Amino acid sequence: MSAGRPHFLHLHSTFAAGGKERRSVQLINAFGAKARHTIVSAEPDRLGAADGIAKSIDAMVQPEFPSLKGVPLPGRLQRLAKAMKPYDLILTYNWGAMDAVMAHTLFKDVHGLPPLIHHEDGFDESELHRLKKRRTWYRRIALGRSSGLVVPSERLEEIALVDWQQPLGRVKRIPNGIDTKAFGMRPKKDALRLIKRPGEYWVGTLAGLRTIKNLPRLVRAFAPLPEEWQLVIVGEGEARDGILAEVDRLKINHRVHLPGAVTDPARVIGLFDIFALSSDSEQFPLSVAEAMAAGLPIAAPAVGDIAAMVAEANEPYITSPGSEGGLQDVLAALAQSKDLRRQVGEANRAKAVAEFDEVKMVATYRRLYSSAMRREL
Repeated sequence: MSAGRPHFLHLHSTFAAGGKERRSVQLINAFGAKARHTIVSAEPDRLGAADGIAKSIDAMVQPEFPSLKGVPLPGRLQRLAKAMKPYDLILTYNWGAMDAVMAHTLFKDVHGLPPLIHHEDGFDESELHRLKKRRTWYRRIALGRSSGLVVPSERLEEIALVDWQQPLGRVKRIPNGIDTKAFGMRPKKDALRLIKRPGEYWVGTLAGLRTIKNLPRLVRAFAPLPEEWQLVIVGEGEARDGILAEVDRLKINHRVHLPGAVTDPARVIGLFDIFALSSDSEQFPLSVAEAMAAGLPIAAPAVGDIAAMVAEANEPYITSPGSEGGLQDVLAALAQSKDLRRQVGEANRAKAVAEFDEVKMVATYRRLYSSAMRREL
């Protein structure tokens, strides 16, 4: 353990600008000068979230480190374990970092490794409909020496306790939190590389462009809206070409825009008139809390905790999972009435301020990390 500021090692499945990555950056910035950070991604070319780290933070991104991907043979796992030794706290994220969790469990005592806390935010396409038995067993074993398993949603908490058989004291459900004041501010019209013209209305989303987000479904549900409506998909990822192919097929290229990722969603999300998701799977999406704090109505499927997150006034606009027609209908209903959008958005804003402000989340993480290290953060 270092004598000065604690040194955190973050091992991510990817560090593209998605929900879990933005929360990690949010916490890094909140801890400020009280900690330093080293960040490693299993996908070394996916580092977009790093742009959101404040310049004053002592953080190193993607240094020399054993690959988080590969066959979990003893030699490779031991190399991962040795690489963790110089730090004060290991923070791992999602399945893509699970080999590092296993390495820590197997070789913690041999190498005198620091404590490890794992964060699980959801599943990729391979576990969309059913958990993989091999991964379930691997998680049960790998998590055996961890100091904590953090999940943001009730569904993931249940999976951690029942399927992964983690003890109650190890599992910590910490809902995602946001700076509700920042998201309540009016955005500048030129905050994106895209200018909102007078008379235009925007359906918008913030998402990693991954297959599990099923954004071609959103494109199809949006297409019947009147010409003055535009669809703005903010994010980056490997599914971009598939989204553009669907836009081309429907011949709505002039109404659909993919401006890339943004480092500060609070600066742009207020430009939207409706926030929409079309995901096949979510847990506690940070983007929904952000849109609520910006005073937007939400059109989305009832996956993860979304139906419980939104205000009561927004509940009719949460559709059955996988229902493309349902998503199309609620988008049409919200698009028809500016007063309806305002009323629903105001109710969402009130709930976000009351329940999702970041102060409580940051304080909870600070206590958890401090307890694991047995030193104040």
